[in-house]
Amino acid sequence: VEVYLYSKRMSSFGRVFRITTFGESHGKGVGVIIDGVPPNLKLTEEDIQPQLTRRRPGQSNLTTPRNEADKVTIQSGTERGITLGTPISLFVPNEDQRPGDYSSMSGIPRPSHADYTYQVKYGLTVSSGGGRASARETIGRVAAGAVAEKWLKDKFGIEIVAWVSAVGDISIGSDNPHADMAKITRADVDKTLVRCPDPEAAEKMAALISSLKEQKDSIGGVVTCVCRNVPAGWGEPCFDKLEAMLGHAMLSIPATKGFEIGSGFEGTKMRGSQHNDPFVKKENGQLGTVTNNSGGIQGGISNGESIYFRVAFKPPATIGLDQHTADIQGNDVTLAAKGRHDPCVVPRAISIVEAMAALVLADAAALQMSRKAAFVN
Repeated sequence: VEVYLYSKRMSSFGRVFRITTFGESHGKGVGVIIDGVPPNLKLTEEDIQPQLTRRRPGQSNLTTPRNEADKVTIQSGTERGITLGTPISLFVPNEDQRPGDYSSMSGIPRPSHADYTYQVKYGLTVSSGGGRASARETIGRVAAGAVAEKWLKDKFGIEIVAWVSAVGDISIGSDNPHADMAKITRADVDKTLVRCPDPEAAEKMAALISSLKEQKDSIGGVVTCVCRNVPAGWGEPCFDKLEAMLGHAMLSIPATKGFEIGSGFEGTKMRGSQHNDPFVKKENGQLGTVTNNSGGIQGGISNGESIYFRVAFKPPATIGLDQHTADIQGNDVTLAAKGRHDPCVVPRAISIVEAMAALVLADAAALQMSRKAAFVN
């Protein structure tokens, strides 16, 4: 019984600011329940919809042709546009679901998809395009993240911006990436269909994605994210360090295969004398650092500098090319997958990465506020 009750928490994330997502790709709809939202926060569907619109399918020829409006409805937790402090329920209906697209693949687990592992774990086959393994599950995350982000912006002035920094072997070229971290806005990101703020690189990325889509193939990419104006002191050592929670959040997103923060793996090539971030008194009178190889976190706790990290996304597993594989009985088969799928997920993953960052920060903020309230003067 104890194991079963624990397993029921696997669709939940957060400790104080906590979400539980629900729904499948080709069911009636998807959504989220949010616990821990403070009362008296101004909140309407208009605050949430923009991020869902950035994530929605069918928005360009670089994405899946599945056509969903992804219009969100607040079902509980607010009154006259104000949060009540009670659980908030958000729901988005599925309107263009086609479970029949997957009937011919029901006995063939898609290579590198979750079909086989989900069947082994739960003892059944979901006929709805991957069910909870589908990226459609992330709608609940994005909706909840928009709520978290609004509170973070109103309360602390925090800004979260993510962008596509690489598709395949095409990446943004920059002589000073830290300067880019300080100035890139969502408006800059949304100027291109691929959501890369470098127009020259974006054009090459879009051409590559379009070419692979025509070939019925796919490609991976990298999303970079920066969180600005995060106060110092957030994070819970030893096991819930802020970068550990960010890594947990990002690697829970479908199709992610890597996470690095600050200097990341490149930092292993540096000497301590190069990598250390010297302290300095900033113009606002607060202690800060001259450089930011730490990525805004030291000892698992935010230090007041911008937090920045990168997330690697693999090529989408469902492709139309013939693949020699095996069916669930182990018989050799050739699979040309059906259905509507993205040739590259990173253009639509931007708002998902931003949402998960917001959820981590909102939870960390709530925990630190509760701790400070208990300080003995």
